[in-house]
Amino acid sequence: MPKQMTRRDIHRLALLAPAAALAAYAIPGVAQDTQLPPDLDELFGTPDTPTFGGPDTNVTMVAFLDYNCPFCKRSAPHLKALRESDPKLKVMYKDWPILTEASVYGGQAALAAHRNGQYLDAHDALMGIEGMRIPEEQMREALLASPVDMDAVDATIETDGDALLDQLRRNLAEADQVGITGTPAYFIGPYFINGALELAQFREAVAAARAELGV
Repeated sequence: MPKQMTRRDIHRLALLAPAAALAAYAIPGVAQDTQLPPDLDELFGTPDTPTFGGPDTNVTMVAFLDYNCPFCKRSAPHLKALRESDPKLKVMYKDWPILTEASVYGGQAALAAHRNGQYLDAHDALMGIEGMRIPEEQMREALLASPVDMDAVDATIETDGDALLDQLRRNLAEADQVGITGTPAYFIGPYFINGALELAQFREAVAAARAELGV
């Protein structure tokens, strides 16, 4: 059976010795006889999930993030650099608004932008806001200053707002299902890491996943 570790243990090892954090740990809150399926799309591939990667990807990362999470923001530019430099990596973004009410607006706006082909623009704008407990008004200002078409976002929220909220609820349910307790949370192939990572650590995690999967 995989060794079960606390989130603190995983975070500490991920920061101090990345390779040591990549053993196949059980996820806190999940029964010990529960195994993650090797295909993350099977577990997390819900409709309309913002997903990015080339046609020949061989490992999937699923990132659970909140736009008011300072650790998510710290890792965001490193994850972006990884995604843009690794054509064989698929990244699935799960907006998981758990910190403030404004986080829900951020997630809804990002998903509305996704329906208009601008998810990454919205994601980058919201992750680029410094600090935490960012109010809805400041999030909106950041989106207005970005390439995002806010008229289209507002129209999508007006017509499909309930469906967008349902998508956020599905993300919440998925996180509960696997016992995630905080952001950021990354599923990388067969591995799970909870905590802020830098580019080198992301790359090492992806390399370890490929080695484990034999791809």
